[in-house]
Amino acid sequence: MPNYSDYLELDRLLGLQKPGGDDHDEMLFIVIHQSYELWFKEVLHEVDYLVGLLGAGDLPRAFHTMKRVLTILKMMVAKIDILETMTPLEFLAFRDRLEDGSGFQSRQFRELEFVLGHKRHGPIERFAAGTPSRSTLEKRYAAPTLWDALVRFLAARGYPVPRDVLERDVTRPVVPSSAMQRALMDVYRNDPQLASLCERFVDLDEGMQEWRYRHVKMVERTIGTKPGTGGSTGAEYLRTTLMKPLFPDLWIIRADF
Repeated sequence: MPNYSDYLELDRLLGLQKPGGDDHDEMLFIVIHQSYELWFKEVLHEVDYLVGLLGAGDLPRAFHTMKRVLTILKMMVAKIDILETMTPLEFLAFRDRLEDGSGFQSRQFRELEFVLGHKRHGPIERFAAGTPSRSTLEKRYAAPTLWDALVRFLAARGYPVPRDVLERDVTRPVVPSSAMQRALMDVYRNDPQLASLCERFVDLDEGMQEWRYRHVKMVERTIGTKPGTGGSTGAEYLRTTLMKPLFPDLWIIRADF
């Protein structure tokens, strides 16, 4: 039987933090971002499971899994508080060692965006053709999203989900549909349990928007208006990602209650 250290491969795990110099704060930067990647992995694991649960009509486990995803997301947002303990001067002491490294290159975050419906081909082009990362992203790009799983679940429950929503091009971003909004209003008025499930999707959407906002403010606080690493425009680009809901129909219907 493996012991605790062997089971978790701690020697290997704890050997992966390799600051490039003697600057004290670089260790924090590495640990935070490596841990983010681990949590991205777990969220993807849970969301894939959730898609399967919705396809199987397993509502109790779907609720439980959604609760776990939302709890992890809250923790991920809170971790930005730790990054903000690093002053601009502390970050600048080792920033040059990132060279072209950038969060743009996080394959798993792009996967998460894709499975939640924020699809566009540009992020895929940042990964070389034929690489495992490129192949993984192309599969996510071509696959149905969590939103598609929800609307199919609702259709299976007898709600009038329009055909164009059920048969939409899943490589495109989710766009508002007045017919889908009417179906959702039917859900909210007649089935409190399914309405609660829809509200958890709103929680997820709001949590992702909160994460993006906190990320923008952290970047502004650390580097101001300077360009980001990896060729990005830094906070200027990140601000363009704000206030873009993943599930627009669930927000639009608020005006009709």
